[in-house]
Amino acid sequence: MKIINAMKLHKTGREVQCPNGGFTSIRMLLEKDKMGFTMTRTTIHPGDWQWWHYKHHLEACYCIKGSALLKNEKTGEVHEIKPGICYALDKHDPHLFKATETTILICVFNPPLTGLEVHQKDGSYSAKEK
Repeated sequence: MKIINAMKLHKTGREVQCPNGGFTSIRMLLEKDKMGFTMTRTTIHPGDWQWWHYKHHLEACYCIKGSALLKNEKTGEVHEIKPGICYALDKHDPHLFKATETTILICVFNPPLTGLEVHQKDGSYSAKEK
């Protein structure tokens, strides 16, 4: 059994800042935890649209606080994200995300992250970090 207090992970190797300033991610479960997925608590502050395209990972996000817009880059559809909304990028969907107020998401990645990932120019994490 694992008990993880996300609030105690600040300023540790499990707190990751987006290099572009787009978000802060507390990575509660990583590959080394051997759960088969990663779980994060991600805080996105209001600002410009962020572009992401997870080509090698599936991601599902559940909003617990805030308000944001999610745009499917392929279809142009825009969805309002607010507490209680879950969205799943089940087709490696390229997307844009814009927090209209500070937004907190609980995110699950498969395959699990190692903890070393940063967004590449194409909006993805690499297939396998070393």
